[in-house]
Amino acid sequence: MKYAAIFGILFLTTVLVIAINKPDDSIKKVPGVPIHATAVNIADNDTLPEGGGDFTFKRSDTEWKEILTSKEYRILRGGGTELPYVNEYDNNKEKGIYVCAGCGQKLYSSEHKYDSGTGWPSYWRPIADSLVEERIDKSFFMTRIEIVCSNCGGHLGHVFDDGPQPTGLRYCMNSAAMDFIKAEDERSN
Repeated sequence: MKYAAIFGILFLTTVLVIAINKPDDSIKKVPGVPIHATAVNIADNDTLPEGGGDFTFKRSDTEWKEILTSKEYRILRGGGTELPYVNEYDNNKEKGIYVCAGCGQKLYSSEHKYDSGTGWPSYWRPIADSLVEERIDKSFFMTRIEIVCSNCGGHLGHVFDDGPQPTGLRYCMNSAAMDFIKAEDERSN
């Protein structure tokens, strides 16, 4: 009976995690105004312009399905979330950079990675702010700030304001949305 209860809890948690991310693609970042600084006010006032999807690296849905694994596709193109603690990069301590699994754009450095205790790889900043875009995500009865790759629009994760200094931000990312390039491999390219 104990195992049935544990299995039931794990199953419900998995269903909730899968259902939790249905981002609002019609909302785009206001130029010059970081969403994480004004998300609640903007969301309450509904003043963000509509748009989105205007990315340099474009592929058809069929091409994305050929390029990505099913897990990568579900997360990057479908806005999904992987389970915490059982992903590839949460405990990665190697030096290097994390790139978008969809297009290869550099996103995060191991120098900015820290253990947030959430079970997902977390960073206190991207390599450069221009490499990611922020969107309001009103899924699952809450308002969050979604982070997408600025080159292909792939869903990476979310940013929260409970991170360490100097930014106070926690970029909570999905491992399956990224590839890792070791520092020594990066230097040889």
